[in-house]
Amino acid sequence: MISRTIVRLGVRSVFGRWRGALLFVLPLVLIAVSVLVRVLVGENETGAQHTLQGLGLVVIVPLVALLATSGLLAPEIDDGSVSYLLAKPISRYTIVMSKLVVAAVCVVVFAAVPLFIAGLVMLTSSPSLAVGFGVGSVAGGLAYCALFALLSVMSRHAVVIGLIYLLIWEGLLGGLLDGVRWLSITRWSEAVIGELADLELVEDLPVTYAVIATAVVLVLGTWLTGQRLRAFNLTGDE
Repeated sequence: MISRTIVRLGVRSVFGRWRGALLFVLPLVLIAVSVLVRVLVGENETGAQHTLQGLGLVVIVPLVALLATSGLLAPEIDDGSVSYLLAKPISRYTIVMSKLVVAAVCVVVFAAVPLFIAGLVMLTSSPSLAVGFGVGSVAGGLAYCALFALLSVMSRHAVVIGLIYLLIWEGLLGGLLDGVRWLSITRWSEAVIGELADLELVEDLPVTYAVIATAVVLVLGTWLTGQRLRAFNLTGDE
């Protein structure tokens, strides 16, 4: 299901553009802020939690997923080179899975690992917080990748739509309306983190539901993206 050639092309697509530079900047900002918080307030659980949640989970994780995923399929669709890839005797799902492997590695390297390091920096005595945010960011990041991959094959403005989604749904409405938690990737991640770190980041959201919902978005998003690529091949869409 994974093509090494497509993976290599995906890596070149991500890091051969301006998005690649931002992927390095975002984790550096997070770690720099975590060091600053540790220096200013010391080993403070509340400060560490708010920094990891407000900056890491809400901002860094979805942005890394958006930047990585939008750099994999959207450029090839925009310039028409996707037709050459689709002309090869390769399963459309192999293409999607190979591209998503690159995005998943980016999420781990540029989001999950930095969150884990930042957690250890700010709260060295309680590694469970760092572990919780590390694992939760992987779960949320993978779901975001599947969602943004689908957006990238449905619209030429996937980055703009993704940013609007993050600002309005995950950010504004997610903080104002309690019911949004059932359909919010960020809230699902918080439920996973709360279970691992013994915190209550989101109320009345079972971790079992959060895990199942994350898996559904990941599988469904991947499948629908493959279906959309098949449509490209059949209709000659560019």
